[in-house]
Amino acid sequence: MGSSDYNLHSSNDRHSHHPSISGLPRFRRSTLLFRLRGEKIGWTCFYVGVAAVAFGSSYYHLHPNDATLLWDRLPMTIAFTSIMAIFVIERIDEHKGTYSIVPLLLAGLISILYWRFFDDLRPYALVQFVPCIVIPLMAILLPPMYTHSTYWLWAAGFYLLAKVEEAADKPIYSWTHHIISGHSLKHLCAAMVPVFLTLMLAKRTVQTERISLYTTWKVSWTRSKGNGSEEERFDYSYSNVAVEETR
Repeated sequence: MGSSDYNLHSSNDRHSHHPSISGLPRFRRSTLLFRLRGEKIGWTCFYVGVAAVAFGSSYYHLHPNDATLLWDRLPMTIAFTSIMAIFVIERIDEHKGTYSIVPLLLAGLISILYWRFFDDLRPYALVQFVPCIVIPLMAILLPPMYTHSTYWLWAAGFYLLAKVEEAADKPIYSWTHHIISGHSLKHLCAAMVPVFLTLMLAKRTVQTERISLYTTWKVSWTRSKGNGSEEERFDYSYSNVAVEETR
């Protein structure tokens, strides 16, 4: 067992974290918009992973050790890799994204097994942190198929905040006079990720003109700088959505 895992187990045991299963908002099936068949598979895998985190994390926190930690990390890996596939489906290519679901899930599983058998977290860290960098960049630079893309950034922001709080577990525990630890706050912030993504799914509609967030922000910034001047022209390219709704 590596020293980092030992510190993690000790921290969890010392602070007596008892994770709770947070209920997510319930929406009628008709309000969740999926225009592509691969999206349904990807989002199903994501929510299966999120639901499994509740049980895996509870099991680990009741008996903190490497064996139970595997069942905490495995569901999270399913969620990470599913999100990557969803982004490829929506922003790049439906077929390539759909075919990438199984390989990405296998890559996540292999990274977990590699850590368990070789005590090396590098592959798992790669699987965990690559989506943290790639997803916000893709959300900003690539034109979305749907509205409310900023919810992706809120979800990514809360997840990054959760990782900072996890790294600062002991200092936060000291700063709050042993009231709450960084690990506890990490769970709260991480729980906001599926909340924001569920709200996005419930509110979004299809974009008739696919314009990236970067282009939208650039136009808004140019307008604000040119406020009070003569009328300006803004030229940007977009692509029409041409998808068939699955039934």
